[in-house]
Amino acid sequence: MDTFEEKVQAMKNMTPDEVQAVVERLKSMCICQGCPSYNRCAKEGNEMLFCASGKSFMCISDEKSCICPTCPVPKEMGLKYTFFCTRGAEKAQRYEHTVWGTKMV
Repeated sequence: MDTFEEKVQAMKNMTPDEVQAVVERLKSMCICQGCPSYNRCAKEGNEMLFCASGKSFMCISDEKSCICPTCPVPKEMGLKYTFFCTRGAEKAQRYEHTVWGTKMV
């Protein structure tokens, strides 16, 4: 079990208030707003923490560049993927890579 899986397992045993506290702490560490792919629409919609929440709802579609590897959230959570705003949360990307491999068909 890697760090991400351990964190997810630990969160399953938390109360909703404890989970919300973790999410708020991670949001305070989030650097999405400094990313070249982050745009005005995402800012106005207060979209962030894509590594946990998943793809941008309607705002980000172009992958200009990715600063996820420099963010403290993926480091702390043991994440291995990037471009969460366009490709989905860590959990979703892990699932897709398990099902489809490293390349989508």
